[in-house]
Amino acid sequence: MKKIIISGLLCTVLLSWTNHLIELEKKKIFDDKVEILLPREFGIMPEKMLKLKYPSQNRPTLVYSDENGAVNIAFNHTSSNATQGQLESYKTYFISTFKSVYPTAVWEEDGVKEINGRKVGFIKVTTPAIDTKVFNFLFFTDFEGRLLICTFNCTVEKKSEWIAAADKIFNSLTIK
Repeated sequence: MKKIIISGLLCTVLLSWTNHLIELEKKKIFDDKVEILLPREFGIMPEKMLKLKYPSQNRPTLVYSDENGAVNIAFNHTSSNATQGQLESYKTYFISTFKSVYPTAVWEEDGVKEINGRKVGFIKVTTPAIDTKVFNFLFFTDFEGRLLICTFNCTVEKKSEWIAAADKIFNSLTIK
């Protein structure tokens, strides 16, 4: 009887673990000049959802998301000039901006790291939203002389399920 109970519990754990497995695949974006791993089930966010989620005129250039928009990865190739040497300054600027807009934000980590031969700045911070808290993983580098900002967002309820995938996405960024 104990073996049946233990086997049942083990199967339940294994099934729940496989339900949370997030498959990533390499995508080429920005005319195939940027490669990054993205969740296989994500698609480009529909225009209607994009306008609801990002109501300002400064919307990201490209957004991939799950079907309900709860987890997304946004890319914004800005008009701001950027070089590898400016990334530390951009990091400082982003931290200052987040602290000003979200004084109750919870800071996790920030830095500048070399990924696939390029410096990439990053910030991990949880910010308040209307009815929940949102985990933001912002990472950025220079691309074609301008700042490329990538942002992974999910609710804090989904963070434990998604954090490992977010780190893999970050570490896969390749500029050609």
